[in-house]
Amino acid sequence: MPDKTRATPPPKSFWRAHRQEVGFLTIFVLVLGGGFLLISLNAVNDHVIEPFTAAVARASGVTLGLIGQDVTMHGTVIRNRHFGVNIKNGCNGVETMIIFTAAVLAFPTGWRQRITGLVLGSVAIQLVNLIRVVALFLTGVYFRDLFDASHTTIWQTVVILFGVLLWIFWANRFAVVTPAAAPDRRPEAAGGE
Repeated sequence: MPDKTRATPPPKSFWRAHRQEVGFLTIFVLVLGGGFLLISLNAVNDHVIEPFTAAVARASGVTLGLIGQDVTMHGTVIRNRHFGVNIKNGCNGVETMIIFTAAVLAFPTGWRQRITGLVLGSVAIQLVNLIRVVALFLTGVYFRDLFDASHTTIWQTVVILFGVLLWIFWANRFAVVTPAAAPDRRPEAAGGE
């Protein structure tokens, strides 16, 4: 026999029913937009992004040297007698790191998990980007006809997709949802017994 003494709770508003999702999306969009706005500023580009990109080029040049490529480096340019590349914004992994950072900061978990995720995730993204730059350089040297498609279609997709999949992996394996952010799963709260 059903218990008629309990009143049916009023339906939740959209905000109350989806507070966690709306909060995540709001923080994600704000951090993402702020990150892209920040790197678009000339002062940030000149004093942070360009030196960072030059460091990416140096690491890539050293790696190419370790595998037997006789390369020279100048700023963001890596070249040998057969081929040369200039690493520019969009090829330095920064955009993927911004997307990853926005998702990690928006996720409802503790700051220790966020900081650990940001540090390890940024390193992982840069390792994949290093592989990308080295592979693209080798593609340019040995398979020049495939360079443009490999650069704009394959590797750009791989690096961004890696950042997204890395966030999903981090959120499922390492990020513990904080009790304040966790949805209330008690039967009474769900309207059941």
